[in-house]
Amino acid sequence: MITLTKFIHLATIAIWSGGLLALPFLFWQRRGLRAGPELDQLHRIARLVYVELTSPAAFVAIFSGTVLIFLQATFEEWFTIKMVLVGLMVMLHVVAGLVMHQLFGPGGRFGGLSFVALFSTYSVVIVAIIWVVLAKPQIDSNQFAAHLFEPGGLARLFHQFFGDTRIPIP
Repeated sequence: MITLTKFIHLATIAIWSGGLLALPFLFWQRRGLRAGPELDQLHRIARLVYVELTSPAAFVAIFSGTVLIFLQATFEEWFTIKMVLVGLMVMLHVVAGLVMHQLFGPGGRFGGLSFVALFSTYSVVIVAIIWVVLAKPQIDSNQFAAHLFEPGGLARLFHQFFGDTRIPIP
């Protein structure tokens, strides 16, 4: 069961990552195109990559990863970093959808700087996730957040930053 779930997880991560890396290239093809059949075809291809390939792969990757958490009981500090990076990848996935929505409207543009920024950001996050998973760096949370993992630690941290937020009852 674990082997099959890992295979599904890795395969869908590969599709998700590949789709995110391909989208900036597709967006960049928009430059110079005016309304017409070429723009419509590019829009259909970009939607296919985003809606029919990348988004379902992201959903299955996250679902299978969640299943693996419970099957393997992975509760180490490096895994927390991985989850933060995956959350960032999810947000960047949404950014691709927003860019696509704006890009194929009237006057949509996606210049060289946008291409470099989006592709570079996707690449850095994907490589960071791969590095964290393969290296599994040893991180001692007691060095920087010793009290955070004690019972009530998160509440103390919250009150330290925001004060007493309880609403007084008359």
